Amino acid sequence: MFRYSSYLPFVAAMALVVVASNILVQFPVQGQLGSLALADILTWGAFTYPLAFLVTDLANRRYGPAVARRIVFVGFVVAVACSIIVPPLLYRYGLTEFETEPGRLLRIATASGSAFLVAQLLDVTVFNWLRQRSWWRAPVFSSLSGSVVDTLIFFSIAFAASFAFVGPNDGFALENAPLLGVLAVDTPRWLSWALGDLSVKLVIALVALIPYRLIAARWTQPALAS
Repeated sequence: MFRYSSYLPFVAAMALVVVASNILVQFPVQGQLGSLALADILTWGAFTYPLAFLVTDLANRRYGPAVARRIVFVGFVVAVACSIIVPPLLYRYGLTEFETEPGRLLRIATASGSAFLVAQLLDVTVFNWLRQRSWWRAPVFSSLSGSVVDTLIFFSIAFAASFAFVGPNDGFALENAPLLGVLAVDTPRWLSWALGDLSVKLVIALVALIPYRLIAARWTQPALAS
């Protein structure tokens, strides 16, 4: 008989990934890649957040889409809560040098929650559609599609001037700067952040196929969930 506790490890893993990502997104990656300052386009959160797609795909593989969606909704609640609670705590304890204005916190929380929910549910749908045709491609393309949608939704809602109705704009993010910090084309700075974030997500989506196959290979057949 299937028990709710059977997939609690997936719930815990999703919560851990989301909490870690919301903390690490506050810390830029320090270093240079040629003339490119990595801190201008990347935070450490970009390396942990894509693991949420791995958790979703493994849950989907093991227990099916119904359970995977339940785990996604848990991640959604955690994502919104962390986006509101974590930044003030980091500032209070001196771990970040800036305090986020409440209106900005609400806008970031809206962006984070919306992006997570839509991208992860898309991941579940694409995974199941592809798995019926060629299972080994399912986690790659579902994660890639989810990553693109996640980046598009989050950075647009969080920083684009057209979403000012959600909350105050970030003036620094809207300033024009060389694309990716090095190219001749000037664009709003948040576009460079989005491209840097997406690049890391796509790479990790491909790398994550290795642990996915290693873990999924241990399951002789999917478990049944109600």
